[in-house]
Amino acid sequence: MVATDNFSLAAKVAVITGAGKGIGRAIALAFAQAGATVACVDLDAKAAESTVAAVANNGQTGFSVRCDVSNEADVETAAKAVFGKFPSVHILVNGAASYDPNGTVLDLTLSDWNRVFAVNVVGAFLMSRAILPAMITAGGGNIIHIASQLGSVAAERRVAYCATKGALIQLAKAMAVDHASQNIRVNTLSPGAVETERLIRRFGDIETARRTAGPKHLLQRLGQPEEIARAAVFLASDASSFMTGADLLVDGGYNAT
Repeated sequence: MVATDNFSLAAKVAVITGAGKGIGRAIALAFAQAGATVACVDLDAKAAESTVAAVANNGQTGFSVRCDVSNEADVETAAKAVFGKFPSVHILVNGAASYDPNGTVLDLTLSDWNRVFAVNVVGAFLMSRAILPAMITAGGGNIIHIASQLGSVAAERRVAYCATKGALIQLAKAMAVDHASQNIRVNTLSPGAVETERLIRRFGDIETARRTAGPKHLLQRLGQPEEIARAAVFLASDASSFMTGADLLVDGGYNAT
């Protein structure tokens, strides 16, 4: 039996990008419930503040930071804001993601392609670079990149998204190799299709998303943000202490066939 305190994040400071909505918001709430102080980073300042308000309503501690993770100066400013409150950061979740247009390589403009990579991949690089030194100084830490089941399998007309999520899986592996000796663990968390605003934007409404994407998963349904958040708590906690350089699929069986 695994002791429940292995899943505790008490006395930890966690930085979560994309924390204003969807999976990022659910992770921030779950981390706070597990005892962490959460820095909720998002391009949408009001959304980040809403997540912090929800954290506070549950009696936990959080603060919001407005940041475009694809912008180097923004990331440096956000990191300074975090370190101005807390000298140590123990957990980083790179969850910010760009809305990606459907299309093949023949359909997408270079601007489309670059924007998806700028947020999904460059953002993870910039945030990791900004936060890692403090983690190392503190004696160790934990980084989670939010990838996707489409980082390891392909989907029609999702070429930019698939490429970025595959890149995050490889980024985590390379970072795990580079920083294991500094007690830094780096993993990816790969959800299947999850009921968020992003999915509604892609399909038009949630019922269409459920009808279209749900049956592609063995469990015959879409995931919920809270289900992904529970997996993130596992990866961020001592419950996963023997995991690094791994990709944790929480995809309802999407990749099993």
